[in-house]
Amino acid sequence: MEYPATLEVTTPERIANWRPLVQWIMAIPHFIVWYGLNLAGEMVAGVSWFAILFTGRLPVGLANFQCMVQRYGVRINAYVAFLHTEYPPFAFDVTPTDPGGTPVRVDFQPSLSGRNRLSCALRILWLIPAAIVTMLIAIVGAVCGLVGLFAVLFTGRWPEGLRAWVMKSLRASLRLNAYASLLTDEYPPLNFN
Repeated sequence: MEYPATLEVTTPERIANWRPLVQWIMAIPHFIVWYGLNLAGEMVAGVSWFAILFTGRLPVGLANFQCMVQRYGVRINAYVAFLHTEYPPFAFDVTPTDPGGTPVRVDFQPSLSGRNRLSCALRILWLIPAAIVTMLIAIVGAVCGLVGLFAVLFTGRWPEGLRAWVMKSLRASLRLNAYASLLTDEYPPLNFN
């Protein structure tokens, strides 16, 4: 069974050698927008927490907004990690299913009803083990990304093993964020897939 937050990135076979040096600069406008979206997402998570705690349901509008915020961030991170070369759109589609049109596909299956109120109430505490594992995966992913930067600079190609670890890092982060933003009660898998 798949986790309710999935990520796929279509990486081209060849990437221009100069791209790893400048893609992060080209993403600065997106980082500014993403910062604002994250602030709004944190407020929505707070409202969602109370909604789930008192009603046992996550309102559709709040879930869809969180899906958009998470998708936007993953698209930017995949671009900055030079996993693809297409400039991410300033797209604010508030749907759980990715509308497509980019090399990055992020889909969600938010849990709207029948939510576990205890899991919601203790979410901060339950995040700690998943956050530690995700941090370890992110550290390995960052090292692989740095080595991948030099590989792309000199060969114009991502070595598959390095790319796989960067993807694992992005997936682990997406799953943790989906759980933290209350899109699901399903605990993020503590594995390296």
